Amino acid sequence: MRATNVLVINCGSSSLKLSLLEPHSGKVLHHALAERLGASGSTLEVDGARLELGEQANHEQALHAVFEKLDADHVGAVGHRVVHGGEAFAGSVLIDDAALTRIRECSPLAPLHNPANLQGIEAAQTRFPSLRHVAVFDTAFHQTMPEQAYVYAVPYELYERHRVRRYGFHGTSHGYVASVAAEKLKRPLAELQLITVHLGNGCSACAVSGGKSVDTTMGLTPLEGLMMGTRSGDVDPNLHQFLAQHTGQSLDEITDLLNRRSGLLGLSGLSNDMRTVLDAADRGEARARLAVSVFCYRLAKGILGLCAGLERLDALIFTGGIGEHSPAIRAQTLAGLRVLRPLLDVDANREQGAGTDGRITTAGSALEVWVIPTNEELVIAREAARLAKI
Repeated sequence: MRATNVLVINCGSSSLKLSLLEPHSGKVLHHALAERLGASGSTLEVDGARLELGEQANHEQALHAVFEKLDADHVGAVGHRVVHGGEAFAGSVLIDDAALTRIRECSPLAPLHNPANLQGIEAAQTRFPSLRHVAVFDTAFHQTMPEQAYVYAVPYELYERHRVRRYGFHGTSHGYVASVAAEKLKRPLAELQLITVHLGNGCSACAVSGGKSVDTTMGLTPLEGLMMGTRSGDVDPNLHQFLAQHTGQSLDEITDLLNRRSGLLGLSGLSNDMRTVLDAADRGEARARLAVSVFCYRLAKGILGLCAGLERLDALIFTGGIGEHSPAIRAQTLAGLRVLRPLLDVDANREQGAGTDGRITTAGSALEVWVIPTNEELVIAREAARLAKI
């Protein structure tokens, strides 16, 4: 009998997450996490056991180390997270040569992610050549945005010739938590107007109307929008020229600075990890406090901006590592949303919504705010199972 489990592969710019799931129940059978790939101190854990990787191991080496621990007979299909699908993909697809070509063509739009995603696809196809492989795109959910939300105010021929536009990311996460929110609110998703906020090392917010994305904070690449772990988010578009003239840095060096050395890391001077920065802020370190303040202010500003795409706001949803686990960030962000009149339930917020099924505002609050854990792996597994027909 053919296996019905799905192997989900998520290759980040310097990390690898791999899970073997039962797509219908959501049960995780095996899990692996590799971090700091391509740098010193690469690590790999499979089902909680630490495995040795060579110095500066890459994605392919980490994948092969994990594959050695898996029984191929237990895998029925493989689902791959792909960050950027451009306009070529409005939904998940079975991977063939044509799909691979189009994914490669999108690599300049996500240079930190798509090449790593392709490494994962190629390594898995070599290991599981008889299985169907499915690509699930971060950008696909946002292909429902109207032109007014995705067109940049630059010469239109740049869109016509080069498809320069806003695409948005974290689509699997935004779509998933919106659907769960509908269940918790006991209302049809098609009737709801929501803002979903995914906060991790990468951060984005999305306006969801009737279950469809109508606006989001990320743009042509994952650099636009909110302040993030190492990414600056929105800056003056003339910053590249200014820095080139005054620091002598090249275009590539400035782009690297904005992607890898900015955000929480750049402002705090300490870390891209919000936990570390919050601990330092609690100790009174001024730059850490500034980093947290800017992060929350920019987030509140982004949420209010997304309201322009909605008729009303039925609920605000926090998700992602920071969104799910940082009461301080949620509280400070809501303080910046005074115009929406949220009334925070301090106890529920401290316990991540425990006892309130995820809601962290009081019954009398004008705005409902919820904490809903995301599950991108489950979305990918179910999409792979659907397209692979297992």
